[in-house]
Amino acid sequence: MLVLVVEDDPAVSGPLIEGLQRNGIETEHVAYASQVVAAASKGSIDVVLLDLGLPDGDGLEVLRELRKVTDIPVIIATARGDETDRIVGLELGADDYVVKPFSVRELAARVRAVSRRRRSESTLDTGRVIVDRVRHVVHVDGEVVDLTAKEFDLLAVLAEEPGRAVTRQELFSRVWDPVWIGTGKTLDVHVASLRKKLGSAELIETVRGVGYRLVQEAS
Repeated sequence: MLVLVVEDDPAVSGPLIEGLQRNGIETEHVAYASQVVAAASKGSIDVVLLDLGLPDGDGLEVLRELRKVTDIPVIIATARGDETDRIVGLELGADDYVVKPFSVRELAARVRAVSRRRRSESTLDTGRVIVDRVRHVVHVDGEVVDLTAKEFDLLAVLAEEPGRAVTRQELFSRVWDPVWIGTGKTLDVHVASLRKKLGSAELIETVRGVGYRLVQEAS
């Protein structure tokens, strides 16, 4: 697990990073608000530990910007324990809120709990096919499959309820646009490409007159 520690005070960040590493959690560190979004968007970060009092900006504004580009788990770890800050932080999308001083062991436990909770919410496991919507990764029979953005979105919709026939209209609405004016062949072309990349045409069944469904198979 890799945690991004956002903390400008070396007296806090140093012991915090050492403590997390002693608890088996790897870390990256930034000290400025302007660095957070780029660092958290690289795809390798599992959880962000976010201080609110940063030298070049407020942590709540950082959280607001983060939520525009990613739903990576965020734990606010700050000296600001005011109820208003807590409420605003959680309403802006923080997954947890911890007030300094705190136990590093407890914080490590919170990091793992948030990560587990987010994985259970975001991972669609249909047996042979696993779709991780946070990491934007698909595994088939344990192997990573490289998909385009639209192919990934299409598979994710089908994987939400394996075995259910999803109508063409719903697929167009959720993957492309609620008011789709393009050709119907677009969906069929993407399904054909997806079947090829998944390595098994039988995984996605055509339901005549309705749409498509993802078959749930034992892994």
